[in-house]
This record gives sequence, C-alpha cells and structure tokens, in this order.
Amino acid sequence: MADPNPNPTGAPARIDGNVLAAKSLARFGVDRMFGVVGIPVTSLANRAVALGVRFIAFHNEQSAGYAASSYGYLTGRPGVLLTVSGPGCVHGLAGMSNAMANAWPMVMISGSCDQQDFGRGDFQELDQVEAVKPFSKFSAKARDIREVPGCVARVLDHAVSGRPGGCYLDLPTDVLHQTVTESEAESLLDEAEKCRLKEEMSNVLSSQIEEAVALLRGAARPLIVFGKGAAFARAEDELRKLVEVSGIPFLPTPMGKGLLPDTHELAATAARSLAIGKCDVALVVGARLNWLLHFGEPPKWSRDVKFILVDVSKEEIELRKPFLGLVGDAKRVLELINKEIKDDPFCLGRSHPWVEAISKKSKENVLRMEAQLAKEVVPFNFLTPMKIIRDAILGMGSPAPILVSEGANTMDIGRAVLVQTEPRTRLDAGTWGTMGVGLGYCVAAAVASPDRLVVAVEGDSGFGFSAMEVETLVRYQLPVVVIVFNNGGVYGGDRRTSEEITGPYKDDPAPTSFVPTAGYHTLIEAFGGTGYLVTTPAELKHALSESFSARKPTVVNVIIDPYAGSESGRLQHKN
Repeated sequence: MADPNPNPTGAPARIDGNVLAAKSLARFGVDRMFGVVGIPVTSLANRAVALGVRFIAFHNEQSAGYAASSYGYLTGRPGVLLTVSGPGCVHGLAGMSNAMANAWPMVMISGSCDQQDFGRGDFQELDQVEAVKPFSKFSAKARDIREVPGCVARVLDHAVSGRPGGCYLDLPTDVLHQTVTESEAESLLDEAEKCRLKEEMSNVLSSQIEEAVALLRGAARPLIVFGKGAAFARAEDELRKLVEVSGIPFLPTPMGKGLLPDTHELAATAARSLAIGKCDVALVVGARLNWLLHFGEPPKWSRDVKFILVDVSKEEIELRKPFLGLVGDAKRVLELINKEIKDDPFCLGRSHPWVEAISKKSKENVLRMEAQLAKEVVPFNFLTPMKIIRDAILGMGSPAPILVSEGANTMDIGRAVLVQTEPRTRLDAGTWGTMGVGLGYCVAAAVASPDRLVVAVEGDSGFGFSAMEVETLVRYQLPVVVIVFNNGGVYGGDRRTSEEITGPYKDDPAPTSFVPTAGYHTLIEAFGGTGYLVTTPAELKHALSESFSARKPTVVNVIIDPYAGSESGRLQHKN
C-alpha cells in the first residue's frame, strides 16, 4: 500500500535550478529549444521537455545555433539554443553571431563551471559572458537560483526589443543544483513576469510620413526595396497594398523574395541593374544599405537618388544618413504611408515610362534566361537541374515549400532561377554570407512550419559543413528534401593553372577539391533515410516527384560538371 504521506517530515517540496530554469522558459513562451546536451545541462533539457518544450537535439552546437537563429526569424519569437560549458558555448557562437548579423531574435543558454572553482582550472572553465560580448546584444548570468526567472525573462525580452538579435544567458553548475521551495519558485516566476520589458512603439511624425509620400508622388522613377526585416515584421499585406495602389516597381533582397510574388507584374528583380541604377527615389523597408545593396552608393546607384529608409533601429538610420529616415516597425510605418496615400491617391500606371522601362527590361532578361533554361545540358550544368527543381517546387502549389539555399554558384544561380511566391519561404547565407547554415535551417523550418515541405538546394561544400545532421532529419522524421549540387569541390574541380601546381605538395588535391562524384546520398541511407543519385533530367524528375510526395528525409545527389561553375560564384573580385 502506498504511503498516504509521501513527505512525512512535512517539509515543503523543493525544486532545483534545472527545474526552475525549465519552468521559466515554459512560462515565458518558449516552445522549442535546439542544442547539444551534456554536463551540466542534460537535466535542464529533460525538465524542459517534461514541461512541454520540444527539444531538438543536434550533433553540433554550430548547426543547432543556426537552427535557433532561423527559428527566431520564422516565428518572430526568440529561438533558443542550449549548450554545455566552455567549448560548447564557443561552438554556439556561430549561431549567435549569425543571429546578430541578420537581426534575428535568439537566446543562447550555456551551462558554466562552479562559481567557487572559477580561476582554478575547473572542467570546461571559461569566462563565457566575456567571450560572447562581441556577438551578444545583451547578456545575463544567474549567480543564485533566485535570479534564474528574472534572467530568463530579460534575455528573451532583449532578443526581440528594438532591432532583434542574439542574447546570452549563463547558468553556473552550482546554481543549477541549488534549490528553492515550490512556492518560492512560483513567487519568483510571478515577480519576473511583472517586470518583463514592454515594447515601446516608436512614433513616426506625421510630417515625416507626409514628406515620404510627397517624395514618392513627385518621383519620376520611384522604387520600393524591401528585405528580411520587412519579412520579420509580417509587412507583406501592407507592401502589397502600397505597390498595387501606387504602381511603384519593387525589388526584394534575397530573403525578402516572396513577400510579394516574384511573378508580380511590378517585380523588378529581373531588371535589378536598371532599377537601382536609374531610380531617383528609393523607399527601403527593412533592408540595410550594406554590401547586398552596394552600400547605396555609385556606381550601382545614381548619385542623385534620394533614400527613404525605414528601419526599426535609429542607429542604422544615423549610420546610413538617408535623405529621410523613418524609425519604426516596418508594418506600422507602411500602414501610415498607405493611409496618407489613401487621402490623396496617386498611381504610376502601366503606361508610365518608368514602369514600361522596368517591364521591358524584365521581360527581355527573363526571355534570355528562359532560353538558357530550355537547353537540357548533360553532364549537368547548374541551369538544367535548377529549372527542373523550380518546376517541381512550383508544382507543389500552396503552401509553398520553404527553400533553403547555400553555396557559391548554387545559391547565386538559384536566386535567379527559383521562384518565391509566399512570404518567409527563402532562407540563405544572409547578411553575413554564412556557409554551413543549411541543415540547421532545414530543421528549424520543418519545426516552425510543419505544414510545409522543406527543400534545400545546396552546393557540396555548403552541405559538408553540417552533413551529419541528416541523422537529425531522420531521427525526428522531418519533411526535408536536401538536393546537393555535387561538382566535386568548393567551386568545382581543380581550377589551377599549370604554373600554380608546383612545390613539394603539388600532388595533393587542390585546396578547392573534394572526392569526385562522392556518394552523399548514401550518408542518409545509413540512418534509414532515402537517397537518390541522379545524373540525367529524367532521374532528377523521378527523384523529386517521389521525395516531394513522400515528405520524408531525403538526400538527392545531383552530379554536376566540375567545370560548370565559376570561382566565388559572382564575387570573384572579393577573392
């Protein structure tokens, strides 16, 4: 017979720091967590799972960090990464720095050594708060169990406040083992919740909105540029309204693609050089005037262009010094612009010289590209399989698959060929040009949007960074199809001239070379997934048809001519 009094001493029940941290995460809205467990955080992960937080376990903190960063982007809530101490924290910095560069909300939580043993050479000892400083928007360290709920709340709040970014929470081993009563824990949680940051909406002056609309109305060649900041703000409806009411052509940055369909009649993507080179007023929404947009400077842009920059960060606007800066959430600012236009409407119309010029150049470039895509080249170049993949993805209809893209030639050519029709369906190397993000992004996308198929189109180099995570795809049975463009190297085969092949190690493979025609598809087969090796259009069409229908973890190994690409994709001048 069970003891009717399981606590005969009458002492109040107690919980440790692991349980309190898990309760804090669950209480403050965390529903998913990515990471690699081990000393001292395994118990924390298990307690979080018991409280309803799904934990996705990876092989490497780097990939888990990339997953957490992109999960923050896709959901609008901080993606959470859990790592062990010391080297685990250092490995996780890859994801955290990626979150900062892309302005995505993320929190990295790392265990750390006993505080009393710090400085004595304790197990995996590192001053982690100091180590993360260059990559962290805000950091907190719980030095006592009673500080845990407040620290969890603060890092989650700071990750999404203002310009989103990566934040860090340090949980020492001794704090995780300390205990408090359950009633005290509830009081601590209540207190932390009361003190949470309230997001302050910046107030854009009505005079600024009026000036922005006047600039657009008076422009001879206006252009709307938007990026992943607008995607994060869920500003697609407001953008559509602005474009269709005003008739102004638009240009998305790579991860802005899909906020409005690439097939929209006012899309200027296929006439990018003309659009940015000739526009006289550019409304830039949720995109930075960095290298992706040629810093907003000549010769790519006109010397006389007037930028209207909409950004959530006042510091960003002060840095770029646009003609007019509007500080605020992209969705809210666009709502105000649309309201101002509604009171005094204008529309360029299809016969407007600027619209006609963009349309004409777009059609010319599309026809030129389609002529290239119509040629079936075997052994494969990049265009032939890319067209087959494009058609297969479009054939899926809605909800459109989430596309993950990385690699030099693979990503560059894919950006031009693959079509995005829905918001937040493209994830690529991003602002920092980060390679190795592929499998982490795939996992995050599948977890964040379980109703969508996830399709990764990767170069073999990009795939190699995180290829072991195909086991993670199989373990969680995620609907992910990874297509590897296998051209035997970073840019392809050995590109060296005879003059470069000298020295005592001249017989070694080139620094850019991999094993030719490697069997990447067999890697996922080792874990019970499905693999395809394809060398012809018919084989690729068959593989995509089967894998897209099955929605099971798959690797499609596409053998590409090793001399089909170019060094550094389209950034040869950087190498």
